[in-house]
Amino acid sequence: MIIRILGEGQLNVPDQHEAELNRLDDAVTAAVTAAQEMAYQQSLAQLLARVRAIGTPLPDDELTASDAILPAEDTSLAEVRALLGEQGLIPG
Repeated sequence: MIIRILGEGQLNVPDQHEAELNRLDDAVTAAVTAAQEMAYQQSLAQLLARVRAIGTPLPDDELTASDAILPAEDTSLAEVRALLGEQGLIPG
């Protein structure tokens, strides 16, 4: 799965981590839905840290379609609310 973190680039994340990332994504979605700023910041930071830890960065000159696009760590709760789809930030 190819995941883009806005402002950072793309990472190739092994599909075996999809369930784990969906759990972290669910926490972000729940915090945004409840308008809980601190929980949102913490859950987004955890999701991004995990993607960075398990993903392999793609070269900057390699253009590949992203399966998921994650906001930068400093993205506001209101901005993420506008990005959320029915499945959260990470489909699946």
